[in-house]
Amino acid sequence: MPEKKPRRTTSKPAQPTKSDRIRSLHRATLSLYADLTLEGTLRRIVQAARELTHARYAALGIPDNHGGLETFLTEGLGQEEVDAIAHPPVGRGLIGEMMRTSASVRLPDLSAHPRSAGFPEGHPPMKSFLGVPISAFGRPVGQLYLTDRIGAEVFSEEDQSLIEMLAAHAAAAIENARLYRQIRDREEEVTARNRELELVNSLATAVSSAMELDALLAEMLDRVIDLFDAQAGEVFLKAEDEKAYGLAVHRGRVAEAFWAASRFRVGEGFVGRVAASGKAAWTTQLGDAEETHRLQPSVLASGIGTMVSVPLKARAQVVGVMSLAFRGNRPLRVGEIGLLEALGAAVGVAVENARLYRQARRVAVLEERERIAMELHDGIIQSIYAIGLTLDSLKTMEGSDREERSAALARVIEGLNAVIRDIRTYILDLQPSRVQMDDFGGALRRLTNEFRANTTVETELLADPKVAETISDSVRLAMFHISQEALANTAKHAQASRVWVSLRREDGDAVLQVIDNGRGFPADEIPTRLGHGLSNIVERARGIGAQVEIASSPGEGTTVTVRLPLDSE
Repeated sequence: MPEKKPRRTTSKPAQPTKSDRIRSLHRATLSLYADLTLEGTLRRIVQAARELTHARYAALGIPDNHGGLETFLTEGLGQEEVDAIAHPPVGRGLIGEMMRTSASVRLPDLSAHPRSAGFPEGHPPMKSFLGVPISAFGRPVGQLYLTDRIGAEVFSEEDQSLIEMLAAHAAAAIENARLYRQIRDREEEVTARNRELELVNSLATAVSSAMELDALLAEMLDRVIDLFDAQAGEVFLKAEDEKAYGLAVHRGRVAEAFWAASRFRVGEGFVGRVAASGKAAWTTQLGDAEETHRLQPSVLASGIGTMVSVPLKARAQVVGVMSLAFRGNRPLRVGEIGLLEALGAAVGVAVENARLYRQARRVAVLEERERIAMELHDGIIQSIYAIGLTLDSLKTMEGSDREERSAALARVIEGLNAVIRDIRTYILDLQPSRVQMDDFGGALRRLTNEFRANTTVETELLADPKVAETISDSVRLAMFHISQEALANTAKHAQASRVWVSLRREDGDAVLQVIDNGRGFPADEIPTRLGHGLSNIVERARGIGAQVEIASSPGEGTTVTVRLPLDSE
């Protein structure tokens, strides 16, 4: 008998059981918390709803609290199909009904519902429908829409139950995502405020420092550009003796300056108008007819479309204008304008302080030049003139005694050596090194050694190292100069054979004292004797808040005493 072939049988794939679907729901709810961003959470919710119900199409809408939808995400439609739809849902029809009732809707044919508003042009046909609201704490936060159940004519009660359970988890996931976004926004806001405070603090530090103006402007402009994420920035400063503003610094990713002109009069151009009004101004139309001819061609070519300028103010005067350039249309918030104006005021004060510091240095240099000129005239030049007269007299001594001529030459040599010593003293006075000030006791020791070598006057130094360490660098420098002045006066006028220099602590004061045993001068002549040397001692002592006393009498030498209360340090 022929062998019978086994009969083939066909069977439908097993339908997922209720327990399978519950497990699928569990996996789907866990996936909702894998991404804390709001957009990622919403996308995972709509994907999970479509997979759980085997729907052809799925969507999720977020209401805008004005009867419409602020967000509408779809699954199952290709991009071309989405683009072909005339407009997204606007909140009428079944969507509007669900917003009003906050109840689930399950229909075999959504077009047959009396509240159906139909589809916009280009929308694909859809029949079966399941809509489930998403609520958190009794407040609607979204809606799930599912259409065209695959493998069935309608969505089942089990489908509705699964999606309602998914919606409960989705509500918590959406609230978590919103809370995460709020926290992230707050962190970004706090970070931005910290950066603003850091910039304001650095400006406050710059205002109180003696920073060079060019370096100050470059550093501050770099910080402002970085804070506002600008493409470039410029600062125009008012000339000290003119009514025009000239370009002082340009920084940023745009290589060329903004404007074709490097100077603007008050009221001229964008910079001049800000200088005239004293108020911030911004424009998002740099290419308009009024300003185009003033701009460098490369500025518009680089995509710059927005500029903001703020005045730099000091003592109610506009001392400069700071400008920032942004790519494209960059509207500025009121808070940003207020911050820029505050920064402009701080930079203005810093500019004014830097200029005052520079002027003070100029005055100090001029005063020092005047002092040196007077002392050169009174001392060295007169000594050289006397040497010249002695040399002239040698011409008339050709027949004189040899010993007399030798004595005259010896006086010439001694005079030249004295001039050399004075010049060395001036050089030392003009070049006090920082290393010497760090070791104040060593600086005084080198000064007295130099004085002894140049004058052959016996010199004794007693310096308390604890006092030298206690006083600040500025006080050390002032006391060093006072010691120089006192020793120079002794060398020039005192005819002393011995000098004592001391630095000690006495009754809570730091005391610097220079004593010589020279010829001295009457006490009533001290005011008239306050030439450049003694007047410099007095001024330097007052500059550090110290008291100075100059005591002298004929034949008993001179004592210069400087007292500085250590608590003032």
